[in-house]
Amino acid sequence: MEEPENFPEDLADTLVRIQRLIRRRLRGGSAEPRLRGADVELLRLVEHRPGVRVSDAAGLLHLAGNSVSTLVNRLVRDGHLVRETDPADRRAARLLLTAAAERRLEDWRRRRAELLGRQVSRLDDTDREALRAALPALRRLALALHEEAEDT
Repeated sequence: MEEPENFPEDLADTLVRIQRLIRRRLRGGSAEPRLRGADVELLRLVEHRPGVRVSDAAGLLHLAGNSVSTLVNRLVRDGHLVRETDPADRRAARLLLTAAAERRLEDWRRRRAELLGRQVSRLDDTDREALRAALPALRRLALALHEEAEDT
């Protein structure tokens, strides 16, 4: 089956809009200073890969090294990351989450699940099932985009 010509653009626009609206809604529900999207991405990466080097984080996030260094400096200053010297290479820094960052990520995940749970529960059964059925294809799309980025 051939896709309509504008399907890729409609899909991208919809995914971006959903992500933007989630971020905007979650931003208002926290008493703490706002974390930017890139901050959250870096914290989530460090959560999944404790001790990741700054240079490796830059590659995994597909960001310039100096951009990640700027993020790291701010997150260290604000008490969300600990930068420690890599024992295998004293010139490299490894990143770890602080307890405050762990609590913040857990709160963010909880609020995000509540927000989406409320909104999904308002959809009819057909729409909820369509979203469930689309998840495997969306995961494969995310993996393909990630793998393509790794190859470049």
